[in-house]
Amino acid sequence: MWSAALVGLLVSIAVATTIGPSGLGPGDAFAVALSRLGVAPSGLTGIQEAIIWDLRLPRAVLAAACGAGLALCGVVLQSLLRNPLADPFVLGISSGASAGAVAIVVLGVGAGAATLASGAFVGALLAFALVLLLGTLAGGTTDRMILAGVAATQLFSALTSFIVFTAADAEQTRGVLFWLLGSLGTASWRDVVVCGGVVLVGLLLCWLAAGSLDAFTFGEDAASALGVSVQRTRLLLLVVTALMTAVIVSTSGAIGFVGLVLPHAARAVVGSRHRVLLPVSAVLGAVFLVWVDVGARTVIAPQELPVGVATALVGVPAFVVILVRRRRRG
Repeated sequence: MWSAALVGLLVSIAVATTIGPSGLGPGDAFAVALSRLGVAPSGLTGIQEAIIWDLRLPRAVLAAACGAGLALCGVVLQSLLRNPLADPFVLGISSGASAGAVAIVVLGVGAGAATLASGAFVGALLAFALVLLLGTLAGGTTDRMILAGVAATQLFSALTSFIVFTAADAEQTRGVLFWLLGSLGTASWRDVVVCGGVVLVGLLLCWLAAGSLDAFTFGEDAASALGVSVQRTRLLLLVVTALMTAVIVSTSGAIGFVGLVLPHAARAVVGSRHRVLLPVSAVLGAVFLVWVDVGARTVIAPQELPVGVATALVGVPAFVVILVRRRRRG
């Protein structure tokens, strides 16, 4: 099963890199990859190799990394909060990360990808800290946490808009607003290394905590009775989730619905045991975002649809279907 899933992901990435006006095929993508690894020459022109290696391949791989990370965050947050609507976007983490990153870009506090990711990480942590504070003051129930997340989303979205409209020029405003809707158009191999590395580490840490996540689905009291260190485990997983979200937002902007929909799709396939659910959700999220990004850059070509808009257009109907099926089964 795992080998088939990974093969499917690799094939999706290879095919995605060939879709466009250049007339390239999946075999050309593999040939270029082998050529860059020093195995054998690709037999393509320099322009064709550049199209695949410098433009389309890093974009497809980054889409896979972002999709996998967002799906992982959705699984973890839904389990920790015992709420099927929890995801980084709904809980305000994406909005907080966006506000932190935009403050770095527009206000010019520092420079470089590491600084941008740091700003997004601080914003994500502040947003989630606010959600925890508001949720606790409101009673600490899962429904109140979701409402606190909505409030945090509105607050940090307003803060982002305030920064943009008071400190950014017209060109910065257009670029930032397009980026906030989600964009993979500026993907580079540096982004792939940073985002992919963080997501892989996050997957490993979450997978090691799979037993604790299984216990959390029955409630914090049950998890504590089963020997889980509730406070420490929750803090660790929330920090991991915030870090993954921050890095994803700093490289691709705010992309919604992936962390909300894909965990439910994965549960329908493999059930709720997190040792299997986590990697399956990651693979499904990766494949999903790769193909959504393909649609975003081709459906209205030569213009490009922001990938966050595309995920919403695909994710909302899919989520409605999931809700209807869950109601029928219930």
